Amino acid sequence: MRKLNVLIAGSTGYIGVQLIKLLINHKYINIKYLCGNSSVGKKISDYDKSLKTKKLPKIIKFTKNLLKNIDVIFTALPNGEAQDISKHLSKNITLIDLAADFRLENSSDYLKWYKQKHRSRKLIKKSIYSLPEINNKNLKNYQIISCPGCYPTSILLSLIPLVKNKLIKVNNIIIDSKSGYSGAGRNVYKKYENKNLYESLSAYGVGFHRHNSEIDQTLRKFTNKEINFIFTPHLTPMFRGILSTIYVDLESNVTQSKVINKLSQFYKKDGFVKILKQDSLISTNDVINTNNCFISVCKTKYKNKIIILSAIDNLIKGGAGQAVQNLNLKFNFPPKTALWNF
Repeated sequence: MRKLNVLIAGSTGYIGVQLIKLLINHKYINIKYLCGNSSVGKKISDYDKSLKTKKLPKIIKFTKNLLKNIDVIFTALPNGEAQDISKHLSKNITLIDLAADFRLENSSDYLKWYKQKHRSRKLIKKSIYSLPEINNKNLKNYQIISCPGCYPTSILLSLIPLVKNKLIKVNNIIIDSKSGYSGAGRNVYKKYENKNLYESLSAYGVGFHRHNSEIDQTLRKFTNKEINFIFTPHLTPMFRGILSTIYVDLESNVTQSKVINKLSQFYKKDGFVKILKQDSLISTNDVINTNNCFISVCKTKYKNKIIILSAIDNLIKGGAGQAVQNLNLKFNFPPKTALWNF
């Protein structure tokens, strides 16, 4: 089988570097171009020393002429930039976007939440939002694949099976998520230069974080009822990992055991989502440097309320790993290719 030629735009960010680390172990992929802006002319090993012994191209500036011999583009860029690249796609090129440019189905929602007009609106219909464990559509029919955000990944994997099977009430869901500071990108140090990043826990985007739109849009596909939830993210003094704590009310005659059984049944054939024994306490250390999502269902002092814990690595399962999952789905590669031993 011929290897697919890949271009990675935004190769020096935390997600971009993690993507490179995965793809160098993908037996069906050849990394042909690494692209950046301020990093042009540098080696990727300047950003991660563990790549020093790997044979990788120097970083160059993206131009449309690079696409002549490319099969797949990964975009790990600031929001908005993948839209411009998407305009240069030929029919044989697949774009897998790790930002938010094609997550929302309506350009008006993109303007509302991301405060910029969508510059490639016609291509939204040619794209698909793909959470690999949930998506049941054939990715071969789509040229643009949008990967979910890191927070929504940890949240939606926990909630979708329960909403779909009418096990929980959807009018009062409380979501508290905590992420390592890598989720804020390499410039996080500038944003928090007046605070001690390593000794501080900070709430941000309270009430109106952009990922609200993505969570809402997705959950509405699985219920006819009105969805009401509150989502609050926090930045923690650790480098990577996400732990989401989700408070939900059970529907009548639904028990903690029934919820666990349904989740276990839903993901029984999945290689990455692990449903733990009831009341298991999980931490980000359980999943960092893996493509796994650990989910635990905990009882409370109220019979009709449970707490769901969901942990992922924001850079892998919430980012690069999920992108590779979508690559494998699109091209019918074995699901765990490049995702099992790293």
